[in-house]
Amino acid sequence: MSSSESNVRAARTPTVAVTGAASGVGALLTERLAASEEIKRVIALDERRGEVSEAQWHTLDVRDPAIADRLRNDGDPVDVVVHLALDLDLETDPTARTALNVRGTQTVLTAAAAAGVRRVVLCTSTMVYGALPDNDVPLSEDAELRATAEATAVGDLLEIERLARRAPRAHPGLNVTVVRPSVLVGAGMDTALTRYFESPRLLVVADSRPCWQFCHVDDLVGALEYAVLEKVDGEFAVGCDGWLEQEEVEELTGIRRMELPSAVALGAASRLHRLGLTPSPAGDLAYTMHPWVVSGSRLHDAGWRPRWTNEEVLAELLEEVAGRHTLAGRRLGRTEAATAAGAGATVALLGTAALVRRARKRRGL
Repeated sequence: MSSSESNVRAARTPTVAVTGAASGVGALLTERLAASEEIKRVIALDERRGEVSEAQWHTLDVRDPAIADRLRNDGDPVDVVVHLALDLDLETDPTARTALNVRGTQTVLTAAAAAGVRRVVLCTSTMVYGALPDNDVPLSEDAELRATAEATAVGDLLEIERLARRAPRAHPGLNVTVVRPSVLVGAGMDTALTRYFESPRLLVVADSRPCWQFCHVDDLVGALEYAVLEKVDGEFAVGCDGWLEQEEVEELTGIRRMELPSAVALGAASRLHRLGLTPSPAGDLAYTMHPWVVSGSRLHDAGWRPRWTNEEVLAELLEEVAGRHTLAGRRLGRTEAATAAGAGATVALLGTAALVRRARKRRGL
């Protein structure tokens, strides 16, 4: 076999490193790639060892510059890095979350360039497009990113997008692919948007037009594999085909709405978050008020199709959250949930603060 043929074969069967490989989407992707005949080797990077024995494991913090040595892989360098070591937990301190998400991405990009990696795949969210009343439905994937840093972790995701755009200029020869999933469901996903469906009533802001587009983690893993195998590149969205209107969501879930004026809903959410009583900032509400669904045409053009429909993903989400109760982004105990379910819309939203204050007083906080 000639050297050129060997290079072609190596490109077709890349060595792939996955950060955040021990849990969540990272674990699912690591398992998928380790079982694929199209992948030569999988290097799994995380702060703890995961369960995929076929992968080659290294335990480290992705902010450690020593990650470059792991990517060099003792003379058998990594071809593609999929960076999934992100913290999007609602309960994480925002400063600590940003320190991991942004600095981790910076370190991975720099280390990949130093190690001669040819492609880095990053994962953000379609939330970066922003939820705005004048958005096209659906948005094209090259639409302007108009989100602001007012919702949970969106500021981190926007910074990761900026790093992705800058990386090829700072590191010539490094290609960066950005995958933007819509509302992610499955594998223990817990976000402000999945918690919306744990509420006793679906909060609807008056005169708003919510549109819902979901993405099952299995479909995200399939899209990431497409990116690894260079079947698609650049920036692209992944999710179910089409979207659901709010009325369809209410019919499918059987959960009744509680409708509030915009000023009441946003004001209450802002006060509760400012007092530290809920993890969700008021900016999260925009994503339940305005459309932000995306076409996903780039994956479709590459031959990829989602295996899940919006209706199927919503049904699975309802199964996952059964028995949980959330109001204004905060999980409730049984007594609080019963109070909220029986209260009027405004009382339920604002009364949560009083319930929490009483609980905190009892604990001496």
